[in-house]
Amino acid sequence: MPRKTLEEKIRQYHEMSRFENGLREEGYRLIAGVDEVGRGPLAGPVMAGAVILPPDTELVIAGVDDSKKLTPLRRAALFEEIKEKAIAWAVGVVDVETIDRINILQATKKAMRQAVESLAPQAEALLIDAVRLEEILLPQRSIIKGDGASVSIAAASIVAKETRDQWMRQMDEVYPQYGFASNKGYGSAKHIEALRKYGPCPLHRRTFIGHFVG
Repeated sequence: MPRKTLEEKIRQYHEMSRFENGLREEGYRLIAGVDEVGRGPLAGPVMAGAVILPPDTELVIAGVDDSKKLTPLRRAALFEEIKEKAIAWAVGVVDVETIDRINILQATKKAMRQAVESLAPQAEALLIDAVRLEEILLPQRSIIKGDGASVSIAAASIVAKETRDQWMRQMDEVYPQYGFASNKGYGSAKHIEALRKYGPCPLHRRTFIGHFVG
């Protein structure tokens, strides 16, 4: 697939701002995008990002997109640009013990709530990828595949993924046998082989690994 030109990236940014602009037309100024990363891995926490961007009439971060569509190098660069230019950003983290206790969906929502509540300034409205946060009494819109449709959710996905990837690389130094630096806790063949050989470490989700260890 050919690389997008700068003009194409800018045009995409404006197109992906339509949900934010719709809320601004309703009078909301501080609109946070919210997304998670880490629902599926066998190991590691689930994390969520929340990002409030300036209006696209004031700022364009060219190339913001669903974090899964970006190369690691581009994603890391955008992470730094988002942190520098966002009105506010935050990350919520829910650990393995909590995931096993309350289930991954509830843990995901908990991480999202943490991220939203950590924003300064606080958001006035939310755009969320796929779920609804019933305990947060703010206007909110749940958007299926929102990380590819909203710049704020896309930015949140980048912040969450980069933060979690960095953390998993650090954990690779503590538990090098599982290959966390490369698999980020997901169930790659080498990860599953190591899990069967060495057994689980404290980062493994006990409710996720029953098929692989006794």
